[in-house]
Amino acid sequence: MAERLTVVTGGSRGIGAATVRRLAASGHRVVIGYRAAADEAERLAAEVGGLAVRVEVSSPEDVDALFTAAATLGQITGVVVNAGITSPVGPLADTAVTDLRRVVEVNVLGALLCARRAAQDLVAGGAVVSVSSAAATLGSPGEYVHYAASKAAVDAMTIGLAKELGPRGIRVNAVAPGTVHTGIHELSGVPDRPHRVAPAIPLGRAGQPDEIAAAIAWLLGDEASFTTGAILRVAGGL
Repeated sequence: MAERLTVVTGGSRGIGAATVRRLAASGHRVVIGYRAAADEAERLAAEVGGLAVRVEVSSPEDVDALFTAAATLGQITGVVVNAGITSPVGPLADTAVTDLRRVVEVNVLGALLCARRAAQDLVAGGAVVSVSSAAATLGSPGEYVHYAASKAAVDAMTIGLAKELGPRGIRVNAVAPGTVHTGIHELSGVPDRPHRVAPAIPLGRAGQPDEIAAAIAWLLGDEASFTTGAILRVAGGL
């Protein structure tokens, strides 16, 4: 597609912001979905000439408003389902029910709502890339089993939706990052986690948001034209 218009949820920080910059540099017009980081989102939108839209991805009305706003700019060609959260690190037995519910609402229901709307709006040549996690297969015991489970749901969604939308010429893939230097570790209560787990990673370090953004951009692009239903692991060897 000559004109690319891509929606990126959770696009104001971390992997989302790196993806927005990467796509904009490649000629995409980008619509940035954000929940709370309004200042960051607006600055990023001004930087890349995009549009920032507040969205709570677990709200069907908010998701519809995001995609409706994006559609005013033209035909949506790509969707990056990136918005996600975690909660304080600890064993599942000690995890608060409110944290369990919130993680599932955002990471599972939110991903499904965004993918559902993408399935309604995209046409042949379009692509969806979800951000999963290596945790989906590692399980994250003693840290956040519920988060890992939510990302396993994203993997299942990716595989099923790829088969569902393939006949329409729409590709659906996911990127599964390992530990990456982003602010999400502050939410888990272990801000130094990337440095703490680095020795266990075969490459000896945590990843950078730009490295994940590169994989997302590739899956959205023409070079990945025969790739669908894939979970691309970008985890330093884990």
